[in-house]
Amino acid sequence: MPLIIPKTLPAYGVLGSENVFVMHKRRARTQHIRPLRIVALNLMPTKIATETQLARLLANSPLQVQLTLLHTASHAASHVPGGHMEAFYKTFDEIRGERFDGMIITGAPVEQMPFEEVDYWPELCQIMDFTRTNVYSTLHVCWGAQAALYHHFGIGKRPLPEKMFGIFPHRVTRPSNPLVRGFDEEFWAPHSRHTGIDEEQARACRDLRVLAESDEAGIYLMSTDSGRQIFVTGHPEYERLTLDAEYRRDVAKGLPIAPPRHYYPGDDPSKEPVYRWRAHAFLLYTNWLNYYVYQNTPYDLGELDTF
Repeated sequence: MPLIIPKTLPAYGVLGSENVFVMHKRRARTQHIRPLRIVALNLMPTKIATETQLARLLANSPLQVQLTLLHTASHAASHVPGGHMEAFYKTFDEIRGERFDGMIITGAPVEQMPFEEVDYWPELCQIMDFTRTNVYSTLHVCWGAQAALYHHFGIGKRPLPEKMFGIFPHRVTRPSNPLVRGFDEEFWAPHSRHTGIDEEQARACRDLRVLAESDEAGIYLMSTDSGRQIFVTGHPEYERLTLDAEYRRDVAKGLPIAPPRHYYPGDDPSKEPVYRWRAHAFLLYTNWLNYYVYQNTPYDLGELDTF
């Protein structure tokens, strides 16, 4: 089944060229099936790259998914044309009366700031509260996970002695959980962050279950028992050269940055990195859509309950 996005969205052409099944709304209306309504709050400065990465993962499913893109009204995007935001994105005020099967809250390059000092923090708190009443399952990514763990459970974050930057091996700790169904016992995933969650607080929280972790990168995947809230501390959506672009950007700025770990063959930035986390990224999103959205969300979203 396809992902439903506007035909004029840049991701539509990119994914079509990759033989990814995408569909525009007019064609979707002719099919007698209710699409899953997924809203993605894109907090990344690289809006177009991030929306394409998410769309690619959501499209790898037998389910029909209708994607709505959301941005904060209290913070103006500066790395994407205003026309793009106006054409493809909505604000929270425009969707606050709607209900969704699922939501994705992305990371953001603000992890070194106290949460309350982020200019859109009050708006983000409203959106995170909205997920408890109007969204069946929410997937929080990187800083989005840190923000939600802090807002919902009071779990803090801590600065790291150096940037967690690279591709790291992880192990599944609860193989019976549907979210990691089909995962290899050890898998790879990207991280790019200057802070980490307070793992002692996270492990002590009775509402959370650790599903996967890494000796080097720490806790990677957590969920509530119901799957209504899911937290990913890394960036499974990253493409092959995303970390490479971040590394070369920082080098060009003269920032102190080491090459991403376990990424380039022989840790040599002149060599093309091996793309070895893609399968598990697809599987994570497919499992989320199937087991925690499609299988559990009511057909009539008006019947969505709070938690």
